[in-house]
Amino acid sequence: MKLISLLFGALGILLCMEGQAQEISFKTEYIGSSDYRLLPPGDKPSVKIGDSKGSAVVYQGAVNIPLSIKLNEKNRPTAWGVGLGGSYTSLSNKKFTDDMVSEIMNLQVGIYHLRPLNDRWSMRASVGVGVFTPSTNFSKIRFKNVLGSAGVVFIRHLKPNLDLGGGIAINSSLGYPMVFPAFYLNWRLEGKFDVNVELVEGLNVSAGYDFNDWFKLSYALEMNGQVALLEKDGKDMIFSHQYIVTGFRPEIKFNETGLSMTAMAGLNLYRPASYSNRTLKGVFASDNDYYFTVSPYVSVGLKYKF
Repeated sequence: MKLISLLFGALGILLCMEGQAQEISFKTEYIGSSDYRLLPPGDKPSVKIGDSKGSAVVYQGAVNIPLSIKLNEKNRPTAWGVGLGGSYTSLSNKKFTDDMVSEIMNLQVGIYHLRPLNDRWSMRASVGVGVFTPSTNFSKIRFKNVLGSAGVVFIRHLKPNLDLGGGIAINSSLGYPMVFPAFYLNWRLEGKFDVNVELVEGLNVSAGYDFNDWFKLSYALEMNGQVALLEKDGKDMIFSHQYIVTGFRPEIKFNETGLSMTAMAGLNLYRPASYSNRTLKGVFASDNDYYFTVSPYVSVGLKYKF
């Protein structure tokens, strides 16, 4: 899970940008309070960490600006664009005996390129830089809080509604360039009832029904996360915060304006949050699998295409 958090939180900048849309999005999420536990190695049951509890509020936004677009006969774009994204996470932690991160700021900017290679294959590439800190104080930002990333994914268009791809992603989350596998999946069934599965910079699975031109209701499963790079006890550390949520997601579309509003109400199923050494061994260590248990979850978001 910690490795997934690094991939989605620290390098998932822009591989998912569609290219055709100029878009601004913003979302606020609330994850309710629940117990903090440790999952020991092996088949041992989880252990409650004293009376420790925690909740979280996440604010995140993104802007996608295509710089040039050219569509081929299959309506697939050759495009260059710029993407900007950011998130602020406030962690309300209570009755912890050890220091815990109370806020996380992630800011990212990058350039992406999309290109069809032939009738069956396309390529998506990006390069970017991000700041991942446990504070909103810009004067405290140091070089160790900055990550560079780049990636390329080759996508096979298996069917009109199914795209599957793979490639490599490079980032400096461990203090030096590391190569990670990158995956891409987009499967959809469209109509009054639709199903959508995306594995790009996070996980988004949904099944929804369009009641009319302006209202849609879906049941969804989402995974997202944030990362903070910091120094603790004289060591370079990574604090990763990830959450898997599920629930009902209504969407109201104001078609003439390009504006849509979404909300979600359900449960946080699993929320890992812990420190690890900023090394490959630290990422895979089995003695820091700390997580918050199931809790209520709600979110509201806006999206504007212009």
